[in-house]
Amino acid sequence: MTDQDPRLQRDTDGSLHYEGRRLAHQDEPLADQGLGFDIATMVTRRRALGALGAGAAVAGLAACSTSSASDSDSTTSDGEIPEETNGPYPADGTNGVNVLTESGIVRSDITASFGDSTTAVSGVPMTLTLTITNMEEDNAPYAGVAVYVWHCTADGLYSLYSEGLENENFLRGVQVADENGQVTFTSIIPGCYAGRWPHIHFEVYPDEASITSTDNLLATSQVAIPQDVAETVYAEDGYDGSTENLANITLDSDNVFGDDGGELQLATVDGDVASGFTVTLPVAIDPSTEPGVSGGDMGGTPPSGGGPSDGGGGMGGTPPEGGTPPSGASDGGGESSLVGNNLVGSR
Repeated sequence: MTDQDPRLQRDTDGSLHYEGRRLAHQDEPLADQGLGFDIATMVTRRRALGALGAGAAVAGLAACSTSSASDSDSTTSDGEIPEETNGPYPADGTNGVNVLTESGIVRSDITASFGDSTTAVSGVPMTLTLTITNMEEDNAPYAGVAVYVWHCTADGLYSLYSEGLENENFLRGVQVADENGQVTFTSIIPGCYAGRWPHIHFEVYPDEASITSTDNLLATSQVAIPQDVAETVYAEDGYDGSTENLANITLDSDNVFGDDGGELQLATVDGDVASGFTVTLPVAIDPSTEPGVSGGDMGGTPPSGGGPSDGGGGMGGTPPEGGTPPSGASDGGGESSLVGNNLVGSR
């Protein structure tokens, strides 16, 4: 039994803890707690060895982890964040509506719409923290940059694009990095729709004033949710279909993370369903790198949608049937557009 392991401590509420961390899988041994737990354990040991001056051992452990996460320290990445497509549903002006021109988009809690609607989403709570560093400055904190984050609902739908959500703008928001290069958002764990690994999109801009145009982008990328966390969350009500969709894809087969298994994009996650999860990722940016806006075929079909885009592999994916961006929205340049909310053409 798990509680027979002498390395574990039982809290007053009966839950098992290891090194001060509550086990996400209470009935499983330490070896089966998942990737996020293993990474956090290695990071803890790395710090302990560093304090003892064990430089060689620290280097060995560092090779096994892409980040060093802590509540008090900034995290740094072992390499530049990969540039990725912004996908079919960015609402950044490149494919229909530009929510980044709207008053109210700068906010930390993105669980509800702002403006004419206050509709809120439901799901397992998530606190997302990205730590942005500047590779041209020896990975110093990239203070002052503006980070736009967006992702799908527990049902795998996107505000401003999916049928019935055309006038909602929840699960989208911007934060400006503090002196530590960090931005934090309050949200929910996103669902998993067919053909895509569960993920979170983000774009980085030089400052808040520059967010209204993707011409100003510093970087575009995505965060991958660890498998063990996704499996735990998707067993909860409200994530219908996510378990089955997750079972049919891997990080290696995903059209975005498949190049390297999401090595620099796989988040470190702690927490549980009852209290929510903290999701953290170090994001190293080289300002001289050409940012990605739309790239290879995204793949994936959110629930109730039709087939994939017929646009020749431009952005891929199809939102649920019938949705269109709010009337009067720009198509971002005319090389791609929405027709009945099916993406056609490519950029």
